[in-house]
Amino acid sequence: MHRELIYIVSFLIIITFQPVKAGDYQPAFSVAGFYPMENSGREVFNFNVGWRFKIGDIANAERADFDDSTWEIVSTPHTVGLIPAEGSGGRNYQGVAWYRKHFKIDTSLKEKLITVYFEAAMGKTIVYLNGKKIKEHWGGYLPFSVELTQYGVKAGDACLLAVMTDNSDDKTYPPGKRQATLDFAYHGGIYRDVWMIATSRIHLTDPNEANVVAGGGVLIQYGEISKKRAEIRIYTDVKNELSISQQITVENRLRDANGKTLKTMQSSLRLKAGETKRVSQKIIIEKSNLWSPDTPYLYSLATLLSQSDKKALDGGVTRIGIRKIEWKGKDGLWLNDEPYGKLIGVNRHQDYAYVGNAVPNSQHWRDAKKLRDAGFRVIRVAHYPQDPSFMDACDELGMFVIVATPGWQYWNKDPQFVERVYDDIRNMVRRDRNHPSVLMWEPVLNETPFPVEFAVQAQHIVQEEYPGAACVADNYSPGITDHYEVVYGWTKDIGQFKQPLFTREFGENVDDWYAQNTNNRASRSWGENALLIQALQLAKACNEMYPASRQFTGGALWHPFDHQRGYHPDPYWGGIMDAFRQPKYAWYMFKSQVDADLKHPLAETGSMVFIAHELSPFSSSDVTVFTNCDEVRLIVYERDTLIQKAPKAEWQLPHPPVTFKNVFDFNSMRTLPYTEKNWQQVSLVAEGLIDGKVVCSIKKMPARRSNKLRLSVDNEGQKLIADGSDLIPVICEVADDDGNVRRLAKEQILFSVEGEGEIIGDARIGANPRTVEFGSAPVLVRSTLVPGKIKIYARVLWEGENAPTPASIELESVPPSHPLVYTDKPRPSDEAQDKSSYQRKLTEEEKRKMLNEVERQQTDFGKKE
Repeated sequence: MHRELIYIVSFLIIITFQPVKAGDYQPAFSVAGFYPMENSGREVFNFNVGWRFKIGDIANAERADFDDSTWEIVSTPHTVGLIPAEGSGGRNYQGVAWYRKHFKIDTSLKEKLITVYFEAAMGKTIVYLNGKKIKEHWGGYLPFSVELTQYGVKAGDACLLAVMTDNSDDKTYPPGKRQATLDFAYHGGIYRDVWMIATSRIHLTDPNEANVVAGGGVLIQYGEISKKRAEIRIYTDVKNELSISQQITVENRLRDANGKTLKTMQSSLRLKAGETKRVSQKIIIEKSNLWSPDTPYLYSLATLLSQSDKKALDGGVTRIGIRKIEWKGKDGLWLNDEPYGKLIGVNRHQDYAYVGNAVPNSQHWRDAKKLRDAGFRVIRVAHYPQDPSFMDACDELGMFVIVATPGWQYWNKDPQFVERVYDDIRNMVRRDRNHPSVLMWEPVLNETPFPVEFAVQAQHIVQEEYPGAACVADNYSPGITDHYEVVYGWTKDIGQFKQPLFTREFGENVDDWYAQNTNNRASRSWGENALLIQALQLAKACNEMYPASRQFTGGALWHPFDHQRGYHPDPYWGGIMDAFRQPKYAWYMFKSQVDADLKHPLAETGSMVFIAHELSPFSSSDVTVFTNCDEVRLIVYERDTLIQKAPKAEWQLPHPPVTFKNVFDFNSMRTLPYTEKNWQQVSLVAEGLIDGKVVCSIKKMPARRSNKLRLSVDNEGQKLIADGSDLIPVICEVADDDGNVRRLAKEQILFSVEGEGEIIGDARIGANPRTVEFGSAPVLVRSTLVPGKIKIYARVLWEGENAPTPASIELESVPPSHPLVYTDKPRPSDEAQDKSSYQRKLTEEEKRKMLNEVERQQTDFGKKE
């Protein structure tokens, strides 16, 4: 069988972080805690491509001579099986699945230490190298790695890595709870990135593999912090795996956001053979730029190990944000020596439509960007550590993160389970400790009855691993109010505890927890009335997060995205965006809570006004507007002008909804197009006013007939990466002649693609064709390994002379930033590319004349009637 090693190289000299708008650049992502630095001695390879995959407990699949020639070839991040966008209730596969990767160590890596780094794989994982078991890992949310060189692997060798994953229910490791009783799903597979890292045999250690308390790799801590002066303490752990002693230099160079070097520290270090040592350094900077959610200023710390002849051995860049977080009891949260206002955010599960947890870095970043655009400043991860790229995104977008250990409503007193929880706590702190976005740690198991000694030990582990860290948990859990720095609670708990309060999950309003009928959950497919009721209910819930008391610091909405669950047949429809991240009315309601004068380097800010009304035959008589302005001027049908102030006296919410009563009546409105022949006049215009001046406006018209399809790429300005894993959502809308979205359209959209992309999913999961919901139908397009143009086509499934006309859109993928290592190339999809072949008999002008004549005849007949 022909196998080849492919490298596509594209490195920067050193990563710098410019504060620019999202559409102007590709976000950078870390690998094993470091951003790349050229000529550092560390080489990072994308190891995602070319895994042979098979579902099932395959006998002898670990053996080097096993015949895997008929297996599917996939790229990670990978899900063991695509599922419908509405795939709750245990419809995902649970069980064993195998991955096998054939690869060759390039001869340029002679004398290098070769490590394969898995960001995560779901459940129990066993790794085999050339038929020999070399690693077992329990848990689905934290990294593990295998160092190949210790098993005799050297440059030029052909190797086989076989990985067994098993996402079956298993109570011996957290979360431990059966999926059938779980509020999320154990989507299986190697669902996060895999990297191959080559370093010198004198190298920076990995914090998770070193397994040293508050050690391993590079640890950043802070002394004095103020706007005038900041003290940065840097601890660098280095290991010598040569057979002789070595003298090296450890350098840490601090750069500002523009790449300018501010300070450089160098230390000489002598290491015996096999020895690991720590170097402590301190950098003091004057007039420091402090990190906060609204000014997320990032410095870069470049760490370099070198020999006396200046030869680079290992190194990388750590992004740091200097900030001072203080929890002051009943005086609440202080940031950078100033009292901080209410901190409103969301909980976040990581799954996405069709692909489950197998989400690429670009989509993790888009998730964070959409949440920041909606005004959220804190993320409580639910209920496990998130992808490293999501943490990177929160650093640069300015969102605090509450990092939680894996767990949900399950306790197992077996010592093995408890020790694995403790291991997870240590490993999540070691992985995420340098992120400026980390606000506090939630080291206990969510909504779980556990013994007090567990709560105390969990906190001890966090603060042992990162001295000075704050921990949070529910106030009713044993040991929490006596020990933890912050407690989860509600406004009713103000004054009951000495600690600051934060609501971990607000917004739910169910009738009971079996049926779970509620007005805070609405599928986007249910239309405007349901979406408006949801938005207003969430506005009421969010209103409770703004009491005057400083002890109450804020809360996190449950949950911003529709997501899949194990224990319920319905997806969680309470998201302010659906599973494809298409916004609902509630997204605009939350966005309207962002003050109009806020400036942010990446998030969309400024004055805004949104009309939560579609002017349809079934629309409400009331018109609700979401705005961050003082008052709204509503112009109805270009005739009537109404002005209404935001009712701030009635709400604690910064910018409450503005509702105009009894404004719209379809029966009255229809006289304009029907009798007066002036359909263009049917519109609502909302103008936002601040200090009496119009600062923003929006116009809404009713969609007439479904005339055409329209495509857009929902990429937040990012380019698609040609690595075989990256994906991008493309949205097809049904529109009328003037581009107004036909929210009541009921079509099925068939997608096809040409060029260097492929469609994810088919009719079996409702992906292609896709039914239009609330005027739109999304499709997911995945890149190939070749950068180039991709053309996406959309047409209605059943075409006809007066059916909506097809649409197409073109985009272009770009090369990856890390070299790809693979020998087996994923095969292109064999799905038929069914573009429109319907030949319309009439031109658009001829059709228009014909339809005008039909309208005239029907009008005349109607008048006679």
